[in-house]
Amino acid sequence: MSQASIHDLRRGLWLGALGVVIFALTLPMTRLAVGTPEAPQFSGVFIASGRAVVAAVLSAIFLLATRAPWPQRADWAPLAVVALGVVFGFPLFTSIAMRHVEAVHASVIVGVLPLATAAVGAWLHRQRPSVGFWLCAASGTALVVLFAILRSGQGGLSLAWADGLLLLAMASAAVGYGVGAQLSRRLRAEHVICWALLMSFPLNLPLALMEWPQAAIKPIAWGGFAYVAVFSMWLGFFAWYRGLALGGTVRVSQVQLLQPFLSMLFAVPLLGETLDGFTAGFGLAVVAVVFIGRKMPIHTPRPTLQPLEHTP
Repeated sequence: MSQASIHDLRRGLWLGALGVVIFALTLPMTRLAVGTPEAPQFSGVFIASGRAVVAAVLSAIFLLATRAPWPQRADWAPLAVVALGVVFGFPLFTSIAMRHVEAVHASVIVGVLPLATAAVGAWLHRQRPSVGFWLCAASGTALVVLFAILRSGQGGLSLAWADGLLLLAMASAAVGYGVGAQLSRRLRAEHVICWALLMSFPLNLPLALMEWPQAAIKPIAWGGFAYVAVFSMWLGFFAWYRGLALGGTVRVSQVQLLQPFLSMLFAVPLLGETLDGFTAGFGLAVVAVVFIGRKMPIHTPRPTLQPLEHTP
């Protein structure tokens, strides 16, 4: 690996780590914003659409200020995929689910995201993960499902559907991350999320207006909404997509190993939740499996050399 490649990888890992720290607060802040079944605040649909509206307005200002060029025709379809994954899918599924599960619980489900993102990145770049890689992926997913089943059995089966929404959110994020990272090699990383947000604005604005809260909302819930709108939906992607583009999606995505633990730690002082041994044990197990998966070889096929044509 050349010195320039090593430098890019290090920058990518540091930027990826910054993005993960920002994203790690998303679940606790979303929990603050939506409240609980006993004391509901914003609806999940409002959080998902409202945060995208705020971020889209900021994006328009940023794109004008930086005189960003319009994307090429070939970029619009990938931007639509990014929008479906990280502007609609992940925010909507998590916002609905977070009223019914604690942030510490949801943080364990997030443990499957690094491997999912790496798998998407490997597919997009036509890499061939080894059998060991896929065994780790299957093991990590099995641990997450087992945790959800066991925890729902302790707290009531009504939580099972929320765990399913969280898994859908992880799949949406993995696809949005992988395609966004690929786009960030052609567009500026911060422009990728901005254009995706602007594409989504015509749908998100009426949704946010329809779901505008009719009852009084606590200031702390407004604070949670402000965080997910400005940081989770916008600024975090500046660092994250740039990091994935510099260091490679498969490698940098593994920095997300830190995210479940950071989310759990943030949830304790912010929400007064407890980190029990059962949850921490599963969290450690998921992270261990993903860490092992990161060590498994992923082969990139070399381009086939075409024979030179000889002219008489």
